[in-house]
Amino acid sequence: MSTYLADKAEDLTVEGPSATFTYRRMGPQGGVPLVLLQRFRATIDWWDPEFLDYLAADHDVIVFDNVGTGYTTGEPRDSLDGFAEGTIEFIEALGLAQADLLGWSLGGFVAQRVALHRPELVRKLIVAGSHPTAWAPGAPPMSERVLGIMTKPGGGDTEDMLYLFYPETDAARASGLTHIDHLSTRLGAGGPGVSDATADGQVTAATKILETPFEQVAAELETIKQPVLYANGVHDVMLPAFGSYAAVQHLENATLVLYSDAGHAFLFQHAKEFTTQVGNFLAV
Repeated sequence: MSTYLADKAEDLTVEGPSATFTYRRMGPQGGVPLVLLQRFRATIDWWDPEFLDYLAADHDVIVFDNVGTGYTTGEPRDSLDGFAEGTIEFIEALGLAQADLLGWSLGGFVAQRVALHRPELVRKLIVAGSHPTAWAPGAPPMSERVLGIMTKPGGGDTEDMLYLFYPETDAARASGLTHIDHLSTRLGAGGPGVSDATADGQVTAATKILETPFEQVAAELETIKQPVLYANGVHDVMLPAFGSYAAVQHLENATLVLYSDAGHAFLFQHAKEFTTQVGNFLAV
């Protein structure tokens, strides 16, 4: 039986104009809640419960499925702005005047679009394992192996997941297997996955990132005035840490944290350290 409080959080629903959103809320309520935005091909069941327990020890934490994803109804979106609109719809459906956002991977792209479109809704922004919404000049290209795994039906197997999220070291692989074990309670319950239509829409949205001029996105980043914490693993094979370095050069109030022995899933490999970093950032 799971010992994580996050695995016991109830599924809640709220009605928005275009969907019935499913979400889970944990931790002490009051103040500005922290809303988490999930990665490509994942539902709320894919958040590591250890990571959530650390965050929720001192924060009001909300995880949700966006429109047309997992437990949430509605037509799947196929653009970052569409995902941002879904996020805004969810925040407003909950009646929140403001939220802190933590977006991982695809969620990091979306969180930045929310901050651009509705800055008054976002107090602070955390971009984890992500990039600016264009490929930074000089960043290593995404490899054919990565692209091949991303487009596999179902998103690949355990070995594919380990390759995408963790460096190829014994210590990192052990962390990856521990992370997968942490997910077993929620995933073993047989909740909905990500449909092919939703995954296709996410691929379409991600492809546009490769086509967008970096100069355009750099100018957009310069309009973000909220404090931003950018964080990444140095060995991220999907979204290289170079992009995080490029992004913070165009943000007015940004902090960059890099984990030298980690990759895309650094936030789970270093769950205690990173959630401490997040807590310090949100407290200032």
